[in-house]
Amino acid sequence: MHQNNDTLIPLQRLDDQPSFDEAWQAQVLAIAQNLVDEGAIKASDWSNALGVALRKHQVDADTDTPEVYYKAALEALETVLQDKCDVPQGLMDERKADWTYAYETTPHGEPVEL
Repeated sequence: MHQNNDTLIPLQRLDDQPSFDEAWQAQVLAIAQNLVDEGAIKASDWSNALGVALRKHQVDADTDTPEVYYKAALEALETVLQDKCDVPQGLMDERKADWTYAYETTPHGEPVEL
């Protein structure tokens, strides 16, 4: 049986390309792992939240992309922060607004900082 080479792209990325397209993608997963390692959340809390977010975002095969995966991972992180770490939605909204402002006002090519 012939296998479609497109299914091997994630493995190929590990071999000769960065695993993440953007730094924030790695940071989302690192934060989640740190929360698990520090005992702030259970690994099952993280995996359940990620599974729910992935099912929500992966409506069909056309949307099954790395970008969709990382957006789902971000949504899952926000969910566990609210549900398991008691981070208020207002605080998360405020922080998002701060980052959006910083991003929009940072000159091209400069690092975005709060």
